[in-house]
Amino acid sequence: MGFPTVRMRRLRRNENLRKMVRETSLSPDNLIYPLFVKFGKGVKEEINSMPGNYHLSVDILSKECKEIKNLGIPAVILFGIPEKKDDAGSEAYNPNGIVQRAIKEIKSAISDLIVITDVCIDEYTSHGHCGVVRGNEILNDPTLELLSKMALTHVKAGADMVAPSDMMDGRVGAIRKTLDEKGFTDIPIMSYAAKYASAFYGPFREACDSSPKFGDRKSYQMDNGNSNEALREVALDIEEGADIIMVKPAMAYLDIVRRVKDEFNVPVAAYNVSGEYSMVKAAAEKGWVDGEKIMMEILLNIKRAGADMILTYFAKDAAKILNK
Repeated sequence: MGFPTVRMRRLRRNENLRKMVRETSLSPDNLIYPLFVKFGKGVKEEINSMPGNYHLSVDILSKECKEIKNLGIPAVILFGIPEKKDDAGSEAYNPNGIVQRAIKEIKSAISDLIVITDVCIDEYTSHGHCGVVRGNEILNDPTLELLSKMALTHVKAGADMVAPSDMMDGRVGAIRKTLDEKGFTDIPIMSYAAKYASAFYGPFREACDSSPKFGDRKSYQMDNGNSNEALREVALDIEEGADIIMVKPAMAYLDIVRRVKDEFNVPVAAYNVSGEYSMVKAAAEKGWVDGEKIMMEILLNIKRAGADMILTYFAKDAAKILNK
């Protein structure tokens, strides 16, 4: 049966009809807002390549997080900018480090806001890599101990969830073992399971001063052309104890989001990364596109591809629109 009996436009005639048959909807509940925390007092410095996002000092966090909570966004993810760096990234697992302090501040002010922490040492190392370095080699197994120590200090400070983003083999299992042995069996792990070696991370690396001082990250982050490999990575992380699986970046890898969602019966997150954010902002500032409409289209389509939650720098702006 086809035209003229079937007319697909019948259910598109007005907004109410379109809402009634809409297959995918977006809510502030689906959003996670990244925050960049640094030492100092009264610091709120806009990140040049990420307009609308800021470096914040710990004393500013409570006000920021109250706004986030009032917008209906259920969670934040923290990234720290330390005062000093060294080859071992020791500030990453300092119990009094910047993220550890930030966790305590947020949880004391807004106990029911979910605080997720990024677990990776690249922001804290003088060489800018996500693992222990020997010569020009990034060592996998020695890094696992440091990541486990880092995650443990975050959880002891009050983090609700940890999110390893380093892409070392076996890191989910190592972190799970450490947390379980210390009695933190209820803390979930959101694994950056399919994290690609992407050029879309540029503005983030500026924000965190985390670009590698030599080489690149292609020996541990995934090759852009691989899809089946992503499923293998996801399967291994689930086996090691990951509770939520993340695909990063989101927009250029929506096929991976869909494959992961179809293949595995676990919650899926997608990271709408800094480059994806900044190119929309830049085009909107030039007047080339309608920034708000593109923002909402991107987020809805990430959800449609299969993401249950979206980490995005658009979270606050999108929530304001959704709440209307």
